[in-house]
Amino acid sequence: MKQVNIHEAKTHLSRLVEEAAAGEEIVIAKAGKPVARLVALPSETKQPRRPGSMRGKIKIHDNFDDPLPPDMARAFGMEV
Repeated sequence: MKQVNIHEAKTHLSRLVEEAAAGEEIVIAKAGKPVARLVALPSETKQPRRPGSMRGKIKIHDNFDDPLPPDMARAFGMEV
């Protein structure tokens, strides 16, 4: 982890962005105290979502929409 002051960060922003993109974590400090962190964004190489990929793996019980018991409803601030 590399720490730079705000003036240096403004002066060398392009270089610091390149370093962050390469995996370096850069902390930007003001008066010696860390105030921000410059890191690379995660890559966009995720697999596209496929509708129905969890079919058969999730079960919603028949009583899912039933009213809560009175004591639990009160705990959630609901009127009974």
